[in-house]
Amino acid sequence: MNDWISSFVFFFAVIDPVGTLPVFIAVTARHADWQKRNIAWLAVLVAAGILLFFLVAGQFFLEAIGVPLSAFQVAGGVVLFLFALTMIFGDGKPEQEIEIIREGHETAIFPLAVPSIASPGAMLAAVVLTDNHRFDTIHQVKTASAMLAVLAIVIVLLLTANWIYRFIGNAGASIVSRVMGLILASVATTNVLLGIQQFFAI
Repeated sequence: MNDWISSFVFFFAVIDPVGTLPVFIAVTARHADWQKRNIAWLAVLVAAGILLFFLVAGQFFLEAIGVPLSAFQVAGGVVLFLFALTMIFGDGKPEQEIEIIREGHETAIFPLAVPSIASPGAMLAAVVLTDNHRFDTIHQVKTASAMLAVLAIVIVLLLTANWIYRFIGNAGASIVSRVMGLILASVATTNVLLGIQQFFAI
């Protein structure tokens, strides 16, 4: 149970459901309610497909090109740490992705599915948390269920986005994003240390 909770918190940090709210609202500002629902479902389903692909096939791809998972774990940890720093010190996730929208890309696929929901950090997490050398099939299924649970939260938040956003606003979403960034920085540091340990233990 503790492993499931850990995976859930990890995915919650890298996907950042609350930070996706202002992005979704900006993307769908000119759409009717039924169109907003369709966009929300499409974005989450596409993101789920991408993350499940990385969860199932990510490690096989790395091994096919001769990259040990320990090296990927260190690299992923560094990238996650840098990503976390941008969440903490830079523009929050909402501000970054609303800026993307202003450049004219207003679809469910971009920037909603990628990179807002299926973020680079989430893709890395899907690979690292399902290492075939460390985790058995049952553990990997639990990890997948934790990821899908976070995506379920995302769809609920998106379908109730206008109601929720009236209460938290941009500032509230930004605060949550920065707290998630701090959690993510801690997890990223742990991944780097574990990757180094595993690499030299081989």
